[in-house]
Amino acid sequence: MKRLYSMMYKFAMKNDIVDKNYAALCRTPKVEKMYERVPFSDEEIGVLWKNLEVPYVDMILVGIYSGWRPRELVELETKNIDLENEIMIGGIKTEAGRDRVVPIHSAIYDLIKSRYDAQHERIFLRDDGRIMTYDDYRNRFRKIMKLLGMNHKPHDVRHTFVTLAKRYEVNEYALKLMVGHAIQDITEKVYTHRTAAELKKEIEKIACVLRVY
Repeated sequence: MKRLYSMMYKFAMKNDIVDKNYAALCRTPKVEKMYERVPFSDEEIGVLWKNLEVPYVDMILVGIYSGWRPRELVELETKNIDLENEIMIGGIKTEAGRDRVVPIHSAIYDLIKSRYDAQHERIFLRDDGRIMTYDDYRNRFRKIMKLLGMNHKPHDVRHTFVTLAKRYEVNEYALKLMVGHAIQDITEKVYTHRTAAELKKEIEKIACVLRVY
């Protein structure tokens, strides 16, 4: 509606019908979109581990143990993967979400290492070696869900990480740093600087036993 009125006012100004574009002064209210998120169950995570031979199942598991948004996961750059110090750097969307440090959980270290190739720009590529887009990932995700008899959406992966982190009592502020949520507590935001080692300690609280199903 705002776009329609903007076009009408531009036309009216062009033809000297009005001398001011009031549509440009209109500020539409921000509406929070609510989506139903369904975390993967422990049993479903176990099924994923048992089907690593299925292409891109490893990508889903990396998301479950790191909390990247789907697009962030797709755009993870090889140069930002530090296998020696076991950290990943990435993120998009918000100031709190960009260029954030996420430790590599021990459960997925080998998965990331097997994907690592310094000659490639990104960790996850298409089957033909080309850059993967979000649509590419979403289509592969859907195929995996159908093959394994699951009903999930790509963003459920990130939600699963947050759910597991809360279950295993990962520090609230460490979790916000890892998933890129803004910290409202001024003291925590300004005066506390959590090191990669501290974040690693927190993320490892998420039990690796989920891999034994």
